[in-house]
Amino acid sequence: MTSKIRIVRAEPGHLREIVAIINVGATSVRQGREFAEWQDYQPAFEALVTAPEADIYVALNDADEVVGTYQIHFLKGIAFKGRPRATIESVHVRPDQRGNGIGRQMMDHAEILARSANACMLQLTSNKEREGSHHFYLRLGYDQSHFGYKKMLV
Repeated sequence: MTSKIRIVRAEPGHLREIVAIINVGATSVRQGREFAEWQDYQPAFEALVTAPEADIYVALNDADEVVGTYQIHFLKGIAFKGRPRATIESVHVRPDQRGNGIGRQMMDHAEILARSANACMLQLTSNKEREGSHHFYLRLGYDQSHFGYKKMLV
C-alpha cells in the first residue's frame, strides 16, 4: 500500500511533529541524551534550514500531518572530480504509518535532489540496531560498503 503524501521543505510549524517522530524511534545511543521539550530543538532547526549545504524535509498526509521526515546534506570533496556527496540523515516515518511506502517516497525524493545537485553518490548510515531499516535500504539498491564508527561527545 502506498500512502498519498506530499514532500516539502520543513517549516517551523512542523518542528513539534518532527521531534516527536525522531524521538519515538530513538535507539539506545540517543536514549537519555535528548531533550524532552520540542522547543529545545528550535536553534538546531533554524541552523539547518538556513545552511546552504543542508535541508530538512517532511512528508505530509492529506490532513497536513507530518508522517515522515529526513535531512539531506551535500558534502564537498576532491574525489569524483569534486562532485558533492549527498548524505541522508535522520530518516524517520511515524510508527503508525510504516509499511505504507512513505520511506520509499522520501528516499526517491532525496535521490532526485542528489541527482539535481550532480552528486556522485547518495550515502547514509543506519544504527546497527535498526535491522528492518537495513533490509529497506538494501531493497532500495544501497550497498553496505563501509564500516562506520562514532565517538560520542555528549
